[in-house]
Amino acid sequence: MTPGAAPSRHRIEISPSILAADFTRIGEQIREVEAGGCDRLHLDVMDGHFVPNLSMGPALIESVRKVTKLPLDTHLMITDPMRYAAAFAKAGSDSIRFHIEVAAEPFRVIDLLRGLDVKVGVVLNPATPASAVASIVKHVDLVLVMSVWPGFGGQKFMPEVLPRFGELRRLGFDGELEIDGGIDKETIGAAAAAGAHVMVAGTSVFRAKDPGAAVRDLRRIGEEHHAHA
Repeated sequence: MTPGAAPSRHRIEISPSILAADFTRIGEQIREVEAGGCDRLHLDVMDGHFVPNLSMGPALIESVRKVTKLPLDTHLMITDPMRYAAAFAKAGSDSIRFHIEVAAEPFRVIDLLRGLDVKVGVVLNPATPASAVASIVKHVDLVLVMSVWPGFGGQKFMPEVLPRFGELRRLGFDGELEIDGGIDKETIGAAAAAGAHVMVAGTSVFRAKDPGAAVRDLRRIGEEHHAHA
């Protein structure tokens, strides 16, 4: 257990990142991770401005919504979440995360998302301290800590972000703690021990020979370490 991490009442959840899937057979790949018992799906939206790459829009999320009943978690890696959030909610997102780095008035974003009837999450880049969300942690459902720099898949896990989870608990946050970036069988144990319980995994799941088995392996390892967190 990472020093300062509080005991967790939350269970380990595996959230495969659609960005790493084969879009030519997206329905089949979703069925594979569903068979593995995944808990939700993670959808990365990139605008080519806040991050250098472009990715999916509302149309793809709408298509994913048609082939699964799993919760859809939409991660807005975009400069203007206020402008586009409604479209992603309408497309079928169950929760939407925005980056604190682009939110000069985060309560306005939170109020907008609440009005769209979705769960609200806030995201911290690797260099952003937990204190950046101190004023809003009691008003969001989830905090996502990036363990890579957003915008590219397949990056190396950054263990230096792990103390952030204990810091967030000490700020009084009692909701879901999520980690995204480089999560695989070698890194998920440390993330779980540090206090994260929602594990976003892209490459390690969808590029595996058996994505369903990869989900099961991640959950098993995460639970082994989480039991002591």
